[in-house]
Amino acid sequence: MLSAMSELNLWGVLLATVVGFVAAGIYFGVIIAKPYNVSLGRTNQPPSKPTPLFIVGPLACSLIVVIATATLLRALHIESLVHALQLGSFIGIGFILPMCMNIAINPNFPRPFLYFGINAPYFFLNSLATSAILYWMA
Repeated sequence: MLSAMSELNLWGVLLATVVGFVAAGIYFGVIIAKPYNVSLGRTNQPPSKPTPLFIVGPLACSLIVVIATATLLRALHIESLVHALQLGSFIGIGFILPMCMNIAINPNFPRPFLYFGINAPYFFLNSLATSAILYWMA
């Protein structure tokens, strides 16, 4: 695994991270801002203003996920876009979506299935996009 990490295309990692970050900003900040607030029990409140933590934190977490995905693509010798998308689906379904549900069922979330339902599409599609970008940039 360490040898696979040393062979990562840093431009691909940066591009996939930036694409996911921008897509998240558009998705969560514009497209589903109101339903997101509803899922958090804040129906009559405007969306929260982003603080540095809520900008840098998700960006750093996304970078870690992208590095892990890039490492797996290298270590598994993924040599086609179809296989890269299969890996992205596996990561999405096997790791990211269950984690989204695990977070959503926290008793502090008043609408856990709505929260999951509006988060899951972004994270699954981002996993596919990340895998595709990393494959193309390899």
